[in-house]
Amino acid sequence: MSPRGMKRYMPRSLYGRAALILLLPVVALQLVVSVSFVKRDLEDVTAQMSRTILREINLLHDVVEQEETQDAAIARLQPYIGPLNITARFLPQSAASPKDILGLGDFSGRVVQKTLQKNLPNLLAVQFPNNKEVRIFTVTHLGSFEILLDQRRLTAAAPHQLILTLVVFSLLMTMISFVYMRNQLRPIKRLARAAQAFGRGRSMPYVLSGATEVRAAGQAFLDMRARIERQIEQRTLILSGVSHDLRTPLTRLKLGLSLLDEEEIAPLLRDVDEMQALLDAFLDFARDSSTSRPEAVDLKAMAEGVVGDWQRQNKDVMLGDIATAETVTLNGAGIRRAVQNLISNGVRYGSRARLSIFISSASIQICVEDDGPGIPEELWDEAVRPFTRLDPARNQNKGSGVGLGLAIVADVARAHGGVFRLGKSEDLGGLKAELVLGRD
Repeated sequence: MSPRGMKRYMPRSLYGRAALILLLPVVALQLVVSVSFVKRDLEDVTAQMSRTILREINLLHDVVEQEETQDAAIARLQPYIGPLNITARFLPQSAASPKDILGLGDFSGRVVQKTLQKNLPNLLAVQFPNNKEVRIFTVTHLGSFEILLDQRRLTAAAPHQLILTLVVFSLLMTMISFVYMRNQLRPIKRLARAAQAFGRGRSMPYVLSGATEVRAAGQAFLDMRARIERQIEQRTLILSGVSHDLRTPLTRLKLGLSLLDEEEIAPLLRDVDEMQALLDAFLDFARDSSTSRPEAVDLKAMAEGVVGDWQRQNKDVMLGDIATAETVTLNGAGIRRAVQNLISNGVRYGSRARLSIFISSASIQICVEDDGPGIPEELWDEAVRPFTRLDPARNQNKGSGVGLGLAIVADVARAHGGVFRLGKSEDLGGLKAELVLGRD
């Protein structure tokens, strides 16, 4: 498998990757030590002890071969079995042929069995009935012969204790490491949540903590957030000041023009109104939605209120599919202004507009469709840029605006961690504008 293919199976979170980095060496070390101990030490020691017992069994067989009866053989074996700490007897002729008895996980027993089968041609069976004794059955010229001896003479005492101890202590140290790692990753998660909240228009309190590198990253984030907030505030204040300063001469112009003949001043009044609308659009664009405090918003009630306002102006604006009443935390003023801009574009360039809202566990989708001429697909990216007017795409007899409506909507979407998309309405045939917002 290529490295790119392996990336699909790698953990995506920092906690998961840190856990993998922690566990992989521990597991690899466990396997290497266990295999090395079992294959080289445990197996070799057990085989060597089995060969020692094999020599004793051959000695007993040589004594038995010299006798004519079982009783004589047992009597002749007494001087040997005592010092060797072995119990020996002949099985009755009516006894069933013995079978091997080995535990499912008895690795040492299988090594003993393999060693005896290889070096003892007259072996019948090897039995490990419990953890204390071993029964070895062989064939002699006097009948089946049973040898009973202590298991510790064939296998190491509690051979799995070392592996068990290694595993238990490794698990214990791994758990301690996980707790420590979790404490080290917690400041990084707090920094990520604070950065995500700031990207969605909320200023979450963040206190420096953690390792030196994490503190440095946190301090850099706090400095960046402070600079961005200052820039937003300065931009808003500057444009608000300019707008306020220009409203005074515009008001004087209106008053002066009102004293002239109505037929002569009509074009001039339209120019003044256009300048007033331009100043209002600048102010709306400068009023970034991230500076407002998020609040609980009932999207269904908001949609009904916005559509009702347009219907009272005798505009053909209707409600489409609206999700069940659900309160979500959003910048209510920014969302309402974005929806108003989208519907305003729809009724300006078309005759009908429709507002729909869909809510899922991960996102909120606000969709506005109209029956106007739409925007060509190759101009969708350009349409959301500030101060951009797509004159060929719209009806100029109804006004083209100042080119900030869609830019404001795109800013609102980005402030909520979402996206703004343009498309073609399948039902109405005009433009389809989708405001997709992320949910916490």
